[in-house]
Amino acid sequence: MSSRLDALTAAISELELDALLVTNVVNVRWLTGFTGSNAIAVVGAGTPRFVTDFRYLTQAAEQLDELWLREISTELLRRAAEGLPTGRPLRLGFDDAQMSVKQHAQLVEIAPEGVEPVAAGGVVEGLRAVKDADEIEAIRAACKLADDALEEVLGAGLVGRTERDVALELEIAMRHRGAQDVAFAPIVASGAHGALPHAAPRDVEIAAGTLVVVDWGAQLDGYASDCTRTFATGDLDPGDRAVYDLVLLAQEQALAAVRPGPTGKEVDAVARTIIEQAGHGEHFGHGLGHGVGLEVHEGPRLSKQGSDPLAAGNVVTVEPGVYVPGAVGVRIEDLVVVTGDGHEVLSGISKALRTVA
Repeated sequence: MSSRLDALTAAISELELDALLVTNVVNVRWLTGFTGSNAIAVVGAGTPRFVTDFRYLTQAAEQLDELWLREISTELLRRAAEGLPTGRPLRLGFDDAQMSVKQHAQLVEIAPEGVEPVAAGGVVEGLRAVKDADEIEAIRAACKLADDALEEVLGAGLVGRTERDVALELEIAMRHRGAQDVAFAPIVASGAHGALPHAAPRDVEIAAGTLVVVDWGAQLDGYASDCTRTFATGDLDPGDRAVYDLVLLAQEQALAAVRPGPTGKEVDAVARTIIEQAGHGEHFGHGLGHGVGLEVHEGPRLSKQGSDPLAAGNVVTVEPGVYVPGAVGVRIEDLVVVTGDGHEVLSGISKALRTVA
C-alpha cells in the first residue's frame, strides 16, 4: 500500500495542499488495506495517521502497514482534526463530494488555529481509476467466479423458471464459490420487461421464444465484476433478433475503440452512432460504460459527459443497449482492462446469441 500512499502524497503536493483528510471508507480501504466500516486517514503534515474506533483495534493492527500511526477514538473527525500540527498555516483538503454540511461545520469548529479546510473531492478517486496489477487480478478473479456461477444456473434452463428464482439462484451460486457479496442485485428480465434497463426480477415465469437479459456481478476480495448477456429461449421474432444483432455490432465496434488516448465521450460515440443510424437512438438512453473496482460504479465514465482520456490500467464496462418500451430490451456488456496498446476483455462468456430453453 506504500506506493498508493506515495502517489496520494504527490497528488496532494500538486494541489498545493499540506494534508488531506480521507473520510470515505472505500478510499480508506484503497489507501490502507483496512476493511472495516469506520475510519479516517490523514495524509501529509508528518506521519500518516489512521483513526478508527475501539471495535477495530485488533483489525487495524493486522491490516495496516507499520508506517501508519494508528489511533483509537469515539469521535473520529475530532481526533483527526485535533492531531494536526499547530502553530503554522495549514491547507487541509477534504472530500466535499462526501462530507456532509454538518460534518464540514464541525471540522471548521474543531480544527486547530491556522488550519484552512479546502475542498479537494475526487483526489483519491482519480488515483483509484488506474488499477495496479494486484487490483486487476482481483477483478479478473471476480469475473471468473461470476461467469462460472452463471453457467451453473443456465445449466438448469430458463423456460418455466421465474425471473426472481433465476436471480436468487445466481446469487447463491456466486456465494457458494466464495463471493463475499454480489456486486449489485442481479437483473433477470425477460421479454418486454427487458426494456427496463434496471428491471427488478419478478415472480413471472420466463416464456419460450423470447429474450432474457441477465446482468450480474460478484464481489471478491473487495473488488467487483460486472457483465450482461442477453439469451434467447427459443425461436425469436425477426425484429427481436435484429435488435440483438444491432447491439452486438455496436458493442464490438465500441470495444475495438477502447485503448489509451480516446476520451470516454469518443468511445461512447462509436456505439451511439451505430444505434442512432439504425433508428434506435431514442432507445439507448444511458452511457456506454463506467469504471469498476472497489465500487461497481466509479471512474472513468464512458458517456456523453466522459471528458477524461482512457489510460492503461483503467477497468471499464462496454455495455450498449436498446430498450423498446413494451416490446424488447437487449444489453451486452463486457468488463475490460485498458492495456498499454489496447485492451483485454475480462468477461469470459460468449456474446454470440445463445439459446437456453
